[in-house]
Amino acid sequence: MSWLKKKSNALELYTIDVILGRRADTGAAIYGAFLQLLSYLFSTLAQLRFWLYRHRILHDQPLGCLVVVVGNLTVGGTGKTPVVEKFARALHERGRRVAILSRGYKSKAPPVWKKWWWALTHAEEPPPRIVSDGKQVLLDSEQAGDEPYMLARNLPGVIVLVDKNRVKSGAFAIKHFGCDTLVLDDGFQYLPLKGQLNLLLVDKTNPFGNGHLLPRGILREPIKHLRRASYVFLTKSNGERDPELENLIQRHNPGVDVIECAHRPQYLQRFGSDERQPLSFLKARKVFSFCGIATPESFEKFLRDLGAQLMGRERYLDHYRYTEEDFGELAELARNAGAECLVTTEKDAVRIPTDRVWPLPLYYLRLEIDILHGAADFDEAVGRICFPAQGARPVPAR
Repeated sequence: MSWLKKKSNALELYTIDVILGRRADTGAAIYGAFLQLLSYLFSTLAQLRFWLYRHRILHDQPLGCLVVVVGNLTVGGTGKTPVVEKFARALHERGRRVAILSRGYKSKAPPVWKKWWWALTHAEEPPPRIVSDGKQVLLDSEQAGDEPYMLARNLPGVIVLVDKNRVKSGAFAIKHFGCDTLVLDDGFQYLPLKGQLNLLLVDKTNPFGNGHLLPRGILREPIKHLRRASYVFLTKSNGERDPELENLIQRHNPGVDVIECAHRPQYLQRFGSDERQPLSFLKARKVFSFCGIATPESFEKFLRDLGAQLMGRERYLDHYRYTEEDFGELAELARNAGAECLVTTEKDAVRIPTDRVWPLPLYYLRLEIDILHGAADFDEAVGRICFPAQGARPVPAR
């Protein structure tokens, strides 16, 4: 890792520590006050944007089909991708022609000069990037983004498109693939395309952080905007009730359906092969873990709960793009720690070249969503989403 990259990485990690209250020194207090000023500015701009759409000064663009929005009020860490996958699969199995529309966060975007050229010449921008046409995966994780690539790989029969302009990609999905259902991945703040159903995810282990908006906290918009949700999904639940959180949700959105779900480990997939190991494989095994996700603590807890003996771990920033130097360092750290294998997340695994040879076995942990309670069953919830006339709550006003 270059010196500049290391410094940038260190600053971002320090900022996260300040936001999460892990730092209590004078420098952290001063930096926190600066972030608070920026947070006030961010809040003003966010509120103005919602006001402009609410008063129809800015307009959304209906596309004439069912639009399901999956998103959150906070940045990262709610376990959104497995929920999107579960819903898209269920909708597809119910006969819907589904397209997932993603902005492709941290995917490889067109160069700046091309964007300027399109603007200056009024040339038509290229179509959305097709990650999957429903038959095969056409792009890798660098071109598509981690989550779109994962979704495309795990959801045969479902269209996956990437474009910051979700109105454009939605119209493309309808015209070229005959889609009748659009799922906006991470679309709660995307106002140009209004959803008939808004599925809001809330991480039960850390619902709203410190209650501040970006960059002082993790909120993208105020907590009161819970009122915009058609359904609230409490993710990472342990099944126990949280009356305080439930009351907060009902206070801002009376009567909203709350569905609790948990991310359940399924198996270990060996990187670069078809080998799968049951979860019992981790029992008392010496493991070195690494990940670049928003909540590394939850991943490491999974490993410990499954009986793994963590000999060491490395944490990177969310969506971190690994280098060959990083891989060499990780392999050396694991070997020096006496680990028998390395374990990472599925999202990290898609950022590793498939031809990379590891001196120790590398596995990734496959997670899926398990609906605990809050609806009669998952099929009923999907049925209400597929057929809004049969009782699904309409999307609340902005």
